[in-house]
Amino acid sequence: MAWFRRRKGEAPAKGAAAPTKDDVRRARKHLEEFARSRRGVEAFVEPATNVTATTVILIAHDGEWTRRAVPSREDAFKLATNLHLPTYDVNQTGYPQRMRDWNSRQRGH
Repeated sequence: MAWFRRRKGEAPAKGAAAPTKDDVRRARKHLEEFARSRRGVEAFVEPATNVTATTVILIAHDGEWTRRAVPSREDAFKLATNLHLPTYDVNQTGYPQRMRDWNSRQRGH
């Protein structure tokens, strides 16, 4: 398929751009507010891919969630630790069922 071909001399994609300091500041503020305003919040660290930067996803007791990009895996764990949240590597644990249930309920609206 032509979609996947590169032009001669074109470098391969290097992955997603790292978030800027301003992005990180806004993300931290958003995640702090989410954690403060909901109960039972846990953090899940998602690895960087070719399309996205490393992200941290916060999931509340009812499955409501929010995701923000962070500069690195270490920064994600540090942020969650500073928020006093239980923190998991999503590659090790997967996503909790309550998140999938919440997504299903939202689609039903």
